[in-house]
Amino acid sequence: MSKYVYFFGDGEADGHGGLKNLLGGKGANLAEMTRLGLPVPAGFTISTEACVAYFNAGGHPDGLKEEVEAALSRLEGVMGRAFGDESAPLLVSVRSGARVSMPGMMDTVLNLGLNEVNVEGLGIEAQDPRFAWDSYRRFIQMYSSVVLGVDHAHFEHALESVKKACGVDADTALSADDFRGLITTYKDIVQNVTGKPFAFDPKAQLWGAINAVFDSWNNERAVAYRKMEGISAGWGTAVNVQAMVFGNMGDDCATGVAFTRNPSTGESRFFGEYLCNAQGEDVVAGIRTPLPINGDSDDTLESVMPAVYRQLDALRHQLETHYKDMQDIEFTVEKGRLWMLQTRTGKRTAAARSEE
Repeated sequence: MSKYVYFFGDGEADGHGGLKNLLGGKGANLAEMTRLGLPVPAGFTISTEACVAYFNAGGHPDGLKEEVEAALSRLEGVMGRAFGDESAPLLVSVRSGARVSMPGMMDTVLNLGLNEVNVEGLGIEAQDPRFAWDSYRRFIQMYSSVVLGVDHAHFEHALESVKKACGVDADTALSADDFRGLITTYKDIVQNVTGKPFAFDPKAQLWGAINAVFDSWNNERAVAYRKMEGISAGWGTAVNVQAMVFGNMGDDCATGVAFTRNPSTGESRFFGEYLCNAQGEDVVAGIRTPLPINGDSDDTLESVMPAVYRQLDALRHQLETHYKDMQDIEFTVEKGRLWMLQTRTGKRTAAARSEE
């Protein structure tokens, strides 16, 4: 029987960076960073072979569910949290990862595993109900759009209505009670559009997201991109299930994207941007204006979190030395602790390549 699930975490990984055809670029590099000792949240990758088998069989291949259950149990052990637990729930992200980069073409779900019971426990544990309810509303919005096919605009309209009623411009100005009310509206939207209540059971949520990522390999955006780039439809995508770390738990938290050197000039200087008290989707979605990670101003990551910046700067040298090329990275800072979420070879200008 084929092996479909590859675990990474706690300094060990079943896969490695040479398995991009099997684990996708994201999964292979997560495994490689784990092996290198970088701070990577634990998780597991469902292989591209599982995706191909899923389409060929019209459903999950034999053994996949059992392998996922075993990997999820191992993930709980590494993280010291239980999936679906009422007081300290393990939450996960579910992301696509083809063997070549297909930015924005396939789907992602964050904060998966929350429901109306354990969101209360998460708020108590974090001593921040607002963070918990904000995470839950983000999850409902993303899951409903990606997995259930509910138009994203419905949720954006509801969010804007709440902000207008509260007299605020930014999501960060809304309270826990504001988000509680908004979530009721979100669930009504899901019920009205789909005819079904929003999924309560975390295991059902997980399989809904895994199936959605598999299916996103054949969405209109991905098909058009593959044709344009000459990517084979037979490759399939991997699925990365990874423990959530939170950049939106307060002012000692952040999320960012960066290049290990300037992609335009080739100068060996960290080049990127970040947001305090935010999740990664906030950076790419344009919800708030990101700030530079370094420079002369007082609001850079280098100024606001100097210890984290120094650690990142050391890791960028380690990554460039290992991969022998400029890297494009994603990171999150949770309560002052740095976590690496992705690395991949970055795209540069000809001038930048000649600079080295």
